[in-house]
Amino acid sequence: MAEKIFKKKKDFLVCVDSDGCAMDTMDVKHKECFGPCLVREWKLEKYKKEILERWNEINLYTVTRGINRFKGLALMLKEIDGKYAAIEGLEDLLFWTGNTRETSNASIKKEIEKKDSACLKKALNWSLELNKAIDALSDDRKKPFSKVKETLEKIHSVADVAIVSSANRSAVIEEWTKYALVGSVDVILTQEDGDKAHCIGKMKGEGYGEGKILMVGDADGDRQSAEKNGVYFYPILVRRETESWQKLSSEALGRFIGGEFGGEYQQSLIQAFYKNLGV
Repeated sequence: MAEKIFKKKKDFLVCVDSDGCAMDTMDVKHKECFGPCLVREWKLEKYKKEILERWNEINLYTVTRGINRFKGLALMLKEIDGKYAAIEGLEDLLFWTGNTRETSNASIKKEIEKKDSACLKKALNWSLELNKAIDALSDDRKKPFSKVKETLEKIHSVADVAIVSSANRSAVIEEWTKYALVGSVDVILTQEDGDKAHCIGKMKGEGYGEGKILMVGDADGDRQSAEKNGVYFYPILVRRETESWQKLSSEALGRFIGGEFGGEYQQSLIQAFYKNLGV
């Protein structure tokens, strides 16, 4: 089980994202919770079909896949404001998401205390309501992808493992505990601890050497966070998740531990990642 106070045990560190990467949860959460809760909160039923389609494009199938919930909301509301209906106080949400280090419920509550904004209040309520909707999903709809458990066990035998996720902490702990994945995890970092780049940087400060850290993720935000910290990135390809985890186990992990991950191999993975997202 992940410790409350992290202690470096191995020379290597593998950071792993949760939703859409290790856990097969992104599609159901966005299609049945995130988008529908947005439509209800802002009373946009008149444009429901168009808004839900666009929400899924932004959050699931394009280069913005995996964006933090509040940043994704800001992008969507900006489009809605310009195309469908005026969003009161939108500038307050845009300012907060563009300037805060921590995009979480706790952080937006603090912003509301400073600024009595209708949009910020609705954004918080939307976030709380979608958390309830996610909690209401049956457990059999929030499972890890095939090959995740055995691959994590293999990784943990040679490296420290950190969950680095922009999701809600309680949801991550619940899902990883339910499917007995936490035994292969040393520390859990989520939206409450800061964005992914900050969290990777925090782990890098534990003393891992050059070329000794790998970020496993399914979104461009994961790649950018790895790049900002000068660490490697291994992509889990959307709609090819099982294949990606199998390759991590059979090929990429060995290259990482053996010091053969950088250069052409890393670039080939990134090219395949972007091609899969239609870039």
